[in-house]
Amino acid sequence: MTESPTTPPRDPHDASTGSAAQETRAPEPPLIPSAPVPPAAPVPPVSAPEPVGEAPVAPPVLDQGTYQQLRTPRSPAALALDGTWHQISPRYVISEYVQNAIFIVLIVVAALVIHLAFEQVWVWIPAGLMLAVTVITLIILPRQARAMGYMLREDDVVFRRGILWQRMVAVPYGRMQLVDITQGPLDRAFGISQLKMVTAAATTGVQIPGLTQDGAEALRDTLIQVAETRRTGL
Repeated sequence: MTESPTTPPRDPHDASTGSAAQETRAPEPPLIPSAPVPPAAPVPPVSAPEPVGEAPVAPPVLDQGTYQQLRTPRSPAALALDGTWHQISPRYVISEYVQNAIFIVLIVVAALVIHLAFEQVWVWIPAGLMLAVTVITLIILPRQARAMGYMLREDDVVFRRGILWQRMVAVPYGRMQLVDITQGPLDRAFGISQLKMVTAAATTGVQIPGLTQDGAEALRDTLIQVAETRRTGL
């Protein structure tokens, strides 16, 4: 008698586990295509910063009827004078001669009146000192006039004067509050003017005497135009 092959009984725990795993397995969600990523915007190239400003163009009328060579000190330790300098008119010297001549006449007349009317001889001592100082001033006046000049730079205007005692003042365009032109009776007769630049600090004000009438007006208009553009950046 032969024995028939028998299969081993299944473990009820394995069957329940397999069926439970098959029943509880959730279906996988369908894949949703992702939206395309837009390309990155190109970064603009960084340009070099533009210059703050340029030196104003000086009108040609500034050099008409003026000295053509600026007198400079010969000492190697003198202040540096680089750039284009504009000078004043020679008529400034003539106007100063006439004004000082009138001043000398007034001193002599006043001294004579005091001496003759009140018999005061001592009056000639102060009168003589004043006359001596005035004469010395008139002697060196042409040299002083040729040593005066102004230059328009990128950010300021520079005025210089003097040979033995040099003075050089720089006034920033953005600090100017007033540009004034004045004329006396003799200045008007000789066709010259004086330009004054007023700033917030009284010590930095600059007066440029002996300018021609056309030169003073052109310089005033140039300074006002440049000052308005520079003031916006302060």
